[in-house]
This record gives sequence, C-alpha cells and structure tokens, in this order.
Amino acid sequence: MRKYTSEIGEEDVGKEVTLYGWIHEVRDHGGLVFVILRDREGFIQITLPKKKVDREIFNRAKKVRRESVVMVKGIVKAEPKAPGGYEVIPTAFDVLNEADAPLPLDVAEKVPAELDTRLDHRYLDLRKPKIQAIFRIRHCMLQSVRRFLCEEGFIEVNTPKIVSTATEGGTELFPISYFEKEAFLNQSPQLYKQVLMGAGLEKVFEIGPIFRAEEHNTVRHLNEAISIDIEASFMDHEGVMDVLERLVARIYEDVSVECEKFLSWLDIKLDVPEVPFERLKYDEAIEIAHEGGEDIPWGEDLSTAALKIIAEHMDSHYFIVDWPTESKPFYAMPYDDKPEVCKSFDLMHGWLELASGAQRIHLYDLLVKRIEECGMSPESFGFYLEAFRYGMPPHAGWGLGAERLLMSMLGLKNIREAIMFPRDRHRLVP
Repeated sequence: MRKYTSEIGEEDVGKEVTLYGWIHEVRDHGGLVFVILRDREGFIQITLPKKKVDREIFNRAKKVRRESVVMVKGIVKAEPKAPGGYEVIPTAFDVLNEADAPLPLDVAEKVPAELDTRLDHRYLDLRKPKIQAIFRIRHCMLQSVRRFLCEEGFIEVNTPKIVSTATEGGTELFPISYFEKEAFLNQSPQLYKQVLMGAGLEKVFEIGPIFRAEEHNTVRHLNEAISIDIEASFMDHEGVMDVLERLVARIYEDVSVECEKFLSWLDIKLDVPEVPFERLKYDEAIEIAHEGGEDIPWGEDLSTAALKIIAEHMDSHYFIVDWPTESKPFYAMPYDDKPEVCKSFDLMHGWLELASGAQRIHLYDLLVKRIEECGMSPESFGFYLEAFRYGMPPHAGWGLGAERLLMSMLGLKNIREAIMFPRDRHRLVP
C-alpha cells in the first residue's frame, strides 16, 4: 500500500508499505547505510543493515545519487532516533530516475544558494521542504479566500486578460500582437468588474493574473502577479473595507489551523490580526512622515521612506484612507463636499501595501469628466462607459495582491519567494 511519509504511524509497525520520493541524503557507515527519503509531506529513514537486506538492494541504495527518484517497499519499525520516529527496512529499492551530478544547488541546504541561483533552477529549489511549505500555505490561503467570499454571497468570475484599452490609463502596459489590432495584457479586471455591476450580479470576485509594465526592480514588485479582486453593488468604501479586513483575519485563522505543519517547517507562529483595522487618513499619514523627516507634497503618493516612518507608528494591519482624488484612478468617487478627496483606501501591513480600493463613480457624466481630467479620451472606453448609461448601481471594490499578502504573512524578504516562477523586469525564464 502506497503511503506518504507523514502517514506512517504505529498501526504500520511490522507491516509492508510502499513509498515514492526523492533521495535527500545517503549516509554510508560501511555495513550500515541510512537513506533519507523525502516526499512532499516530509522525510523517512530507510535503514539498510548489510547482513539483513538483499545484497543487490544494499549496493543500489549505497550508490544512489541525491535527488534521484525511487520506489521503496519495506517493513516499518519504530525507531525514536529516526525522522518521524519510524524507519523502513527495505525489501525492494528501485531507482525510477537517476539524478545527474553535481546538482546545480543543494536541496539539503547545507550549502546556501543566492536567490537568483535558486530561481534559475526553481524546479530544484521547490523541492526544499521550507520552499514547499510556502506554496502549501499559498494553496490554503487561496482556498480560504474562495470559501470566505462564497459564504459572503460573492460569485466567482473570469474576465479577459487581453484588452484593447488601458484599465487605469498611463503607459505601463505590455503591448501584444493581436491579429490586425492593437492589444495589451490587462493591468486589472477593474473595468469588467464594474460592467458586471451593471449586469446585476451585485457581488463578484476574481482570482487571476494582472500585468504591469513597470520598470521596477524592488523586493515588492512583480510584472505578473495574482490579484484577488472583488466588486460589490450597493456598498460604499467602508462596506468593502469591512469585507477586506474580515477576509484577511479569516485567512490568518485558516492558515494557522490548516497549515500548522508547514508553518512549523518555516518556524513561524501566526498571530491573527484583530478587526476592525485602524484607519489613518492620508493627511495624517503625510504629517507623520513630515515629523519623521520625509516631506510629501499634498496630492503625491507616499514614498517608501515615508511608509516606513508611518509603519513605526502603526500596529499590524491598517488602512490609509481619504486619498487626494488626483492621486487615484479616474473611477474613484470624490466626496460631494470635498471633491479634491476621494473615497479610497490602501490596506497596509507595516510599510507594505497589500490592497487598494475605493467606492467607484457610478454616474455617467461624472465618470466622463474624470476620464477627461486625467488626460484620456472617453472614446477609448466605449464598452465600459455604455454600461453606465443604462442603470449602473452604486458600487465599490478592491484588489488584493496574493503574493504581497503571502509575503507579509510569512515575513518573506523578497516577493519573488511568494510565486513559483516570477516575472520581473529581468526574468522571463524559467
């Protein structure tokens, strides 16, 4: 019977089991050989006393190279000193695929590798238990998102990633050849989410890729990322902020319970953030930055230096709210009594922005005006604007970066560690 290493227990002692995995380590003590087999769930010790196992099996195991793929059948014995408290005495040891030597990097991590080397050979890097733990937690995180949003009445949708119009204006777009037309990779599902509010779906969410042609080379930027987006009718910015903070808390709760083993591999204990998160107004944020020696002219975005100063004054997760209208996309709803400020927010964890959202403009004339004020042509937004002429409800939404959320939750130093095959300004392979 095939088992994962983590499934071996007291009930298996004295019984034969079948294991598949990779050779993590071989220790040859002459008449006694120990092979550490690794699968996606952990490790187990294969013990080969020369006098007790078949000679051919003994010699094969003794010579097998690290990272070769093997199948092992054997009898389980209790052994407190072995990983997991059990060992297997093999009755069969088949090498299914022999690994070349030397390895491009050390999966056992006795010799550390730089991040670029790890990413160049990501297929090997992903075999490391600590790296696998990151992506098992990511899997749980996305499951938690779906469960929570479905419980809240949201419908999952999929919107196009090849578009003819910039979502937010600007030049940060990847142009592509699309038959005889000009097209781009989509920056965000924003326009389609809003159109779906006009379609009467009321609450939608999407988990999908976004593409930003920004020439960044930082520890927090990617050019292809996964965005978790929602849009909700008959909600304002406060309503969707409530959804967002409760979602983040729920993710922490689910990961803490469901990924206890993988968190232990990373030596992490999660503290579930308390809700509601603190709200910090933009005006207050730039004042804190000013007191810390970083001057931000009103209306401009907050610099990294400013955010790090602000983070020293804030606990855990918090919102920066009420941003200048000119600093946010054209679809952010201005306040009636103070149109230079809009009903927008950023979710922060420390100095790292995790999500951005706002109540949207749902009034056709005001939306056209804001598009023009941002230096863009309403004609370029034909399909989008048409939806606002025939009964568009008030609505709000946000986009949450999956990699940034995972990075902040696990304390990763570089966002490239939160995605299997990162795409940045310099990396297009693997």
